[in-house]
Amino acid sequence: MKIAVIGSTNIDVVSYIDKIPAGGETRAAQNFHTAHGGKGANQAVAAAKLGADVLMVSAVGNDLFGKGALENFKQNKIDTRQVSVIEGVATGEATIIVETSGQNRILLYKGANDKLTPELLAQAADDLKKCALIVLQLEIPLETVYAAINFANENKIPVLLNPAPAVKELSIEMACKCDFFVSNETELSILTDMPVTSREEIKAAAQSLLAKGLKNIIVTMGSQGALWLSNEREEFISARKVQAVDSTGAGDSFIGCFVEHYSKSGDVLESMKRASLYATLSVTKKGTQNSYATFKEFKKFFSEV
Repeated sequence: MKIAVIGSTNIDVVSYIDKIPAGGETRAAQNFHTAHGGKGANQAVAAAKLGADVLMVSAVGNDLFGKGALENFKQNKIDTRQVSVIEGVATGEATIIVETSGQNRILLYKGANDKLTPELLAQAADDLKKCALIVLQLEIPLETVYAAINFANENKIPVLLNPAPAVKELSIEMACKCDFFVSNETELSILTDMPVTSREEIKAAAQSLLAKGLKNIIVTMGSQGALWLSNEREEFISARKVQAVDSTGAGDSFIGCFVEHYSKSGDVLESMKRASLYATLSVTKKGTQNSYATFKEFKKFFSEV
């Protein structure tokens, strides 16, 4: 069962500090590294590390970062036939600052990701038709996201939308065409203009989207767990308590694990349970894709809890 991830590919430039500098202040970083990232790439790598057959539909620049991203996909056994190399544009980049608490702040440059057009998507149509699930985020043009959703509907392919980073311009009508809508609580608040400081407030915000016609809403809440709401069901998954080192990319690891298991089992609740544990394991290590466990590593962790 092949999974298509249509989304961004970035290089992450990560600094670790004790606290965010004030305006005009310079502080010394405690550590620094570069890594492969982008929400689309992260989700694809997480799913692939767990054994999923993944088709990546993305765009990179004709630069060292782009070449490195393609090699990284290949090392993770991801199908790169539909990753376009764009001339004259840099590969996407994310500047990430991680505090000692594990909290992160991110500045994003879209670069080649902004060149992933509906026309490029159309070129991938034959490969996409062979996929059992399509996964989307919002680090690529909205028109491409909408084209992918319509393509999925026309070809009866289930689609999961991760509305991240959240943008108020997102069409709720298009979101209603998706089988799964997976956001964190901050994104949910931006999209609904509702508070999310408690589980009850998060539930109310999610219910407001259900009332507009969304099918299955999953809200990831970090250390507080995850919530699944549909018109028929309400389920809450608690998260295992661990010492968080770096929360960067945890939401992407959740989605990667979720789609890997769901594409095989069709079991939403069990896929959520596994995804919550997989994301929990990821925050105990530094980095994004570097923190994602392989199938063997996760199997050992899963059997111990």
